[in-house]
Amino acid sequence: MTDTKTALVTGANKGIGYEIAAGLGALGWSVGVGARDRTRRDDAVARLIDRGVDAFAVPLDVTDDGSVGAAADLLTERSGRLDALVNNAGITGGVPQEPTSIDLDIIRTVVETNVLGVIRVTNAMLPLLRRAASPRIVNMSSGVGSLTRQSGSVGELTTGPVAGAYSPSKTFLNAVMIQYVRELADTNILINAACPGFVATDLNGFRGVRTPEQGAATAIRLATLPDGGPTGGFFEDAGVIPW
Repeated sequence: MTDTKTALVTGANKGIGYEIAAGLGALGWSVGVGARDRTRRDDAVARLIDRGVDAFAVPLDVTDDGSVGAAADLLTERSGRLDALVNNAGITGGVPQEPTSIDLDIIRTVVETNVLGVIRVTNAMLPLLRRAASPRIVNMSSGVGSLTRQSGSVGELTTGPVAGAYSPSKTFLNAVMIQYVRELADTNILINAACPGFVATDLNGFRGVRTPEQGAATAIRLATLPDGGPTGGFFEDAGVIPW
């Protein structure tokens, strides 16, 4: 093992994930670009290397046990440990998503990626994270997963459109994260959720008002927290998000 810190960012071939990889790379980290599509993955790695980042490709489909296991093996061979895991890969499930008429298969598909995929990858990478001096896990969540904001109980407009699959998947993800925090409370692993804000990506048809680089900032901060930093929190640029 080397002194260079290593991160794995899932869904890092574009958008927010790519900028998280770029940001960590700019700090001197070696960054695994996790993505399913080989062409997009290799292109992202090439572009990151052109920016001076020590980037490498990690073939990864978060919905596939074999793919996730192979990714863990690759990281074991390459670095022997993992200093940060950023669970960024996610899908919306498309629109419309009115709960009274949504196809249940859409919900299953969204949860498979946004929740079960995170569990699958996290569990596979935990042995590598435990070998690091200051391991960090960051789950890319969303403000639409906040029940407080969804219910409008803070005196503001409810956030995001009605979404019977995507929004609840992020709430589910936040709840699962807390269970990890409880189980791993006696370790030095810090686990937090990050909201990137309304970022212009293909996930929302580029309707967002923030850049991917802006959306990556909170995740980069949480992935590089000092020892003694927060764990079990839900954060955006402005601070803590209510559950």
